[in-house]
Amino acid sequence: MGKLSDILNGHGGDFNNQWDETEAAGDFGPVPRGNYVCHATKGELETSRNKGTPGYKIEFSIVEGEHTGRKVWHDCWLTAAALPQSKRDLAKLGIKSPAQMEQPLPRWIRCKVTVVIVKDDDGVERNKVRTFEAIGFDKAEADPFAPKPSGDGPTPPGNAAEPDGEADLSFLPDRV
Repeated sequence: MGKLSDILNGHGGDFNNQWDETEAAGDFGPVPRGNYVCHATKGELETSRNKGTPGYKIEFSIVEGEHTGRKVWHDCWLTAAALPQSKRDLAKLGIKSPAQMEQPLPRWIRCKVTVVIVKDDDGVERNKVRTFEAIGFDKAEADPFAPKPSGDGPTPPGNAAEPDGEADLSFLPDRV
């Protein structure tokens, strides 16, 4: 086990004083019920913890308002009973085949997400995405840490999941 001073390596200034003067953050509860503008930031195949039900989980990151940066999730269950609703929801993000669920989501899809609060059997409140719709496509934010083009050759091609790549984004309304 290493020493704290070794990993801080001069980056913390007077870390002990910072520690003493910093208030601990409060726990996050659910975001309030309402409509949020979000980016669909991740989609991945999953299996539920309780029953082993196959599904696809969509992660939304809130991009406007008081709760910017918070995340909410939507489960699309891949069972015979739930498949009609899951296909509807996945198509909103351009997923039209099972193989596309194994690929990253196109980035910067702007969505209007309706969030509610549900109470589990044990009384714990959590967020649930009731509905969502893709409302546009935001311009990619520049990565401040990306290497600068050298001008010595062709520009590298865009990622297929980026707006300047080859992703089929025809399912979206006009880009924002």
